[in-house]
Amino acid sequence: MNLHAVVANVVAAVNPTQTVALQTGSTSTIAADFTVTPVYTTTSVQAQIQALSGKDLRQIDGLNLQGTLRAIYFYGNVTGLIRASQSNGSLVTFPDGSVWMVAQVLETWGEGLTGGNGWCKCVVIAQNGK
Repeated sequence: MNLHAVVANVVAAVNPTQTVALQTGSTSTIAADFTVTPVYTTTSVQAQIQALSGKDLRQIDGLNLQGTLRAIYFYGNVTGLIRASQSNGSLVTFPDGSVWMVAQVLETWGEGLTGGNGWCKCVVIAQNGK
């Protein structure tokens, strides 16, 4: 049972769902001078943006994250940086143009991409100071 789908409309009445641009890192290109440039695939997705709870803050304590942090619920599974598979982390562009990086995936449930049965909760950190 997809509980996120059950409560999404109730939560959206208080905190509206927003359309954000999700840039999913796939690979990197390496230039002749050995500079690495990440390659992203961009899709528009619905996101529920919230403040971090006390439980979230305890869970990420020790990661040494500094700056402005938010929690985002996405339909589908979003990933951060995965060094073992050399996968770039995901970036999220909010409607105001601010760019946020997925720093940690806190919860995942189910499978699938946008519109599927799965959802995830991520911690994002502001990248461009907006």
